[in-house]
Amino acid sequence: MKAADLDLLVGVSTPTVHPGGGRAVVSVTHPSLAADATVGQLWTIPLSGHAAPKLFSRGFRDTEPRFSPDGRLLAFLRAEPKRPPQLYVVDAAGGEPVPVTDRKLGVTEFAWSPDGRTLAFVSREPELGRYGTVEGIDPNGEPARRIDSLKYQTNGLGYTIDRRAHVFVVAAPDVWSAPSPAPVPLPDGSTDGGVGVAEPRRLTDGPWDDGAISFSPDGKRIAFVSARHSSRDVDLRSNVFTVPVEGGDARDLTGKHGSYSVVDAQYADNGVLFFTAQDVGESGRDFVGRNTALYVIDADGQAPRLLTDPETVDFTESVIAAYRDDAVLVHDRRRGALVLTEVNAAGERRRLTDDQTIVGGAGVAGETIVVSFADVRTSGDVAVVGPDGLHRLTDLSAPLRAKGVLAPTELTVMGRDGYPVHGWVVAPEGEGPHPVLLTIHGGPFAAYTGALFDEAQVYAAAGYAVVMCNPRGSAGYGQEHGRVIRQRMGTVDLTDVLDFLDGAIEQVPGLDRDRVGIMGGSYGGYLTAWTISHDHRFAAAIVERGFLDPEYFVGTSDIGSFFGDEYTGTDPELMRSQSPQAVVDRVRTPTLVLHSSADLRCPLGQAERYYTALKRRGIETELVIFPGEDHELSRSGRPRHRRERFDIILDWWAEHLPSRSNRR
Repeated sequence: MKAADLDLLVGVSTPTVHPGGGRAVVSVTHPSLAADATVGQLWTIPLSGHAAPKLFSRGFRDTEPRFSPDGRLLAFLRAEPKRPPQLYVVDAAGGEPVPVTDRKLGVTEFAWSPDGRTLAFVSREPELGRYGTVEGIDPNGEPARRIDSLKYQTNGLGYTIDRRAHVFVVAAPDVWSAPSPAPVPLPDGSTDGGVGVAEPRRLTDGPWDDGAISFSPDGKRIAFVSARHSSRDVDLRSNVFTVPVEGGDARDLTGKHGSYSVVDAQYADNGVLFFTAQDVGESGRDFVGRNTALYVIDADGQAPRLLTDPETVDFTESVIAAYRDDAVLVHDRRRGALVLTEVNAAGERRRLTDDQTIVGGAGVAGETIVVSFADVRTSGDVAVVGPDGLHRLTDLSAPLRAKGVLAPTELTVMGRDGYPVHGWVVAPEGEGPHPVLLTIHGGPFAAYTGALFDEAQVYAAAGYAVVMCNPRGSAGYGQEHGRVIRQRMGTVDLTDVLDFLDGAIEQVPGLDRDRVGIMGGSYGGYLTAWTISHDHRFAAAIVERGFLDPEYFVGTSDIGSFFGDEYTGTDPELMRSQSPQAVVDRVRTPTLVLHSSADLRCPLGQAERYYTALKRRGIETELVIFPGEDHELSRSGRPRHRRERFDIILDWWAEHLPSRSNRR
């Protein structure tokens, strides 16, 4: 795979399965270099495997399909160029989609009522005079924001205090009625009748965000997740609420029962309410390395019951799917995989997929389970879950494989203290010796996987052996593995990545131990910058969107009010003992610093201070700033910027660590 092949990198949504069980519908998206945007349409997938998938919609970006409970309608989100996504409904047999919403800031999620007559959705409500609500007032002409909280912005979105997310309900449209013509104005300027979408009814309000909605099976209540407690500005707690569909006050179901940071909530078919949450401790902020467990509320007013052990099971990267009367499907983050797991209200677990597959989402109809997934051969495909594993229904990455995809080699290396470090090597074709790139993931409580990864493929196609591992601090190996670097960043995580590098060079043929580079983004940018202050073996380095200066992170990052406090502590000397900025004077390695102008997670100042310190000390360095991009550039940025980023990275390596196929 080369950077120019980004168009072939597909993503597949959670499937929705027709109640009759004969077909599923998914959204298939991909970066379009021509449109310089992510585009996608809906596809219908016959479950028999005897017929080919067919294009179902033709929008610019159609996503999140969901059949109505009776299977007669299909709802989805449609985004037009440079406009936010809106809710649409179409006859499930096909036809012209009917718009349901025309929200100024779009719709982020939705759910069908059990009778299929109503749709609930979540949308941000802008303050009047902001975000284009008053014609003629552009962003620079808006009134000043008066801020009295610590949490007031979010990476990828911007300010949140003046556009809170709330729950709305609206009647499902009649997609079979004739459209109303646009009225001609009367002589007095009025119109007789009108066209447009129905006015939704708001169910929640207040200075907080609501989301993760689910209808109760009787259709009378909607469960959602929100942080409404008085200390929400200084802790990470959130709770499960319910609100009557007919309107009324929201009721907190979990706040008095524990210190939860809730991820998702979903009713099962028999009315019990499941939710996933981290226990963030007495302080409400103890999030480092905390796995997400599954809980159940058997009836309103009852205390939640813990169903899974957070030490060994992690449902952080999981949306709950109702399955059978008293069971749900969730995804266990384990050793670089996302394992589809059935859990019932008694806490009994059944694993449905293997330890190599990344299950992205699951749709259910009766006993039929359809999943989207990724593995070593695909960035996204669709399969039916059978008793003997997955039965693939699509091969959406075949065009990408035709361009060239290299399989990773899985390794476990024993570190210097006897601790096993797990990871992968993606090596170029040929005998070598190949120059080596040690790449470090973000998080830190995240993980590399063995699935098809565009970055590793692009670098390997350019002639580099890519070494990537999940050191201590990563997710998927138990809480102790993730929590050990709390206020000890740059200790065992540093030795783990170096020991894995040495082990990979020793165990995988064709790797050149004398020609090695290092790179990483976010926490990976942190550990790259920290490593080159302590180990000088590397020909060059790339520090991308890094957490580089814990002291200046506070008050500038959208997570600055808590992230550094928990990971590096609050004592000034303790913070400096883990700060790349504090030891930048030890760097000798040529270093490229990559960042985005709108990054609110690791703000641009982190890169500018680090780059300036290198420059003032005479280290060979360059600062690259991508306009308009945020912390997610490498994953969901504008496609042309993503391609340019690859070109800049490969140009840096061509100069400082040339390969046979990447040299100046």
